[in-house]
Amino acid sequence: MNKSKLETDRAPAAIGPYSQAIHTEDMIYISGQLPIDPVTGEFGGDMIQTQTMRSLQNIKEILNSENMDMHNVVKTTVLLKNMDDFAEMNKVYAQFFEEPYPARAAFQVAKLPKDALIEIEAIAVK
Repeated sequence: MNKSKLETDRAPAAIGPYSQAIHTEDMIYISGQLPIDPVTGEFGGDMIQTQTMRSLQNIKEILNSENMDMHNVVKTTVLLKNMDDFAEMNKVYAQFFEEPYPARAAFQVAKLPKDALIEIEAIAVK
């Protein structure tokens, strides 16, 4: 298998021993994106709506660096600090995707890095 590291400065850099994304022949595996603004290094707000938007914008920027877009996403995983935020997250999420929507799983987790409210990972196909 041929795989390569993807990296763009239009999304936050990895903060540990992992890649922002990995590209294989026809797939892109995007690591969980925290709601970090790549310019300021800060969260994109302190509400679930603004954090969801920033996390998805980071995914979009990684895809754009490979001349892809959100239509290429086939699967996402959403990690929430609080499942009570699901409905508000979903409203923002729906603004980034169209039918047929990607497959998705959503989980409430005990804690996310940097105490974020959300983290989203994605798999895309060329």
